[in-house]
Amino acid sequence: MKLLKRSLILGAMSIAMAMPAAAEKWDMPMAYSGSNFHSVTGAEFAKCVTTGTGGDIEIVTHPSGSLFPGAQIKRAIQSGQVPIGERLLSGHQNENALFGYDSVPFLATSFDDADKLWAAAKPSLEKILADQNLTLLYAVPWPPQGLYFRNEVKSVADMKGIKFRSYNNATSRLAELTGMLPVTIEAAEISQAFATGVADSMVSSGATGYDRKVWESLGYFYEVDAWLPRNYVMVNSDVWSGTSDANKNVIRGCATLAEYAGTWRSKEYTGFTMQGLRDGGMTVEKANPTMKGELQEIGATMTAEWLEAAGADGKAIVDAFKAMK
Repeated sequence: MKLLKRSLILGAMSIAMAMPAAAEKWDMPMAYSGSNFHSVTGAEFAKCVTTGTGGDIEIVTHPSGSLFPGAQIKRAIQSGQVPIGERLLSGHQNENALFGYDSVPFLATSFDDADKLWAAAKPSLEKILADQNLTLLYAVPWPPQGLYFRNEVKSVADMKGIKFRSYNNATSRLAELTGMLPVTIEAAEISQAFATGVADSMVSSGATGYDRKVWESLGYFYEVDAWLPRNYVMVNSDVWSGTSDANKNVIRGCATLAEYAGTWRSKEYTGFTMQGLRDGGMTVEKANPTMKGELQEIGATMTAEWLEAAGADGKAIVDAFKAMK
């Protein structure tokens, strides 16, 4: 019996050693709708990793805040509730002012400038994230941010008292300085918030407005090119350290492709969504000189405030960015 038992144990061990390692499933929460270009890019990244690792790692995306609301995604990755996810880091500027570098009004107002600003900020962001048990994989910019309103607005004075959707420190401060009333609303809740009158305006890209069909509630979009924030895909550093070198190389390669494809989509989507807003019945136009000038004065105030909060590291990022121009 002892010999039989020993044989069975050794046989089981041999079979186990011969079997391939069990595939890992990585759930990837994302805040925006499945049709949004960030979510599309994330889904392609997930497929690339799943295929490239031969199924060792299967990434499954969960758009529209269906797994975690946007505000909870970063913490979920840090704590290991999920291994990977996408988040707008400027939404966590209250943790560290540097997370808001990409939402400083009128600092970088084009894709080229946004790329330079990202290059200047990336080393600092990676260090902060590493200290929070997060490893950055890729980042993709949004199109330039404009102002949405239910009714026509010609100056900052016309904005006073309007309920304004905020999603980070910069948007809340913008509301305060223009006399609007900030209301925190996640991306997945935008359509309902406008339809029910919880909010009447927001600063966002044409992409967000198009995806959420905001023309059903709002009438005006003003192009002000305030900033180009980024979405970041991050992995839990403990999970990352336990990933084989071969699979890390696959993931890095897929991340490089995703960043390129996502950035290309963002650029292409800009014109397409502007026309989509018009086709939906919205008035889409440049902000008039009076409003643009008033907003730039507010932007100067916000820039000074951010530089004070970000300290020497923030100044170094801005100086490095300006040196590239």
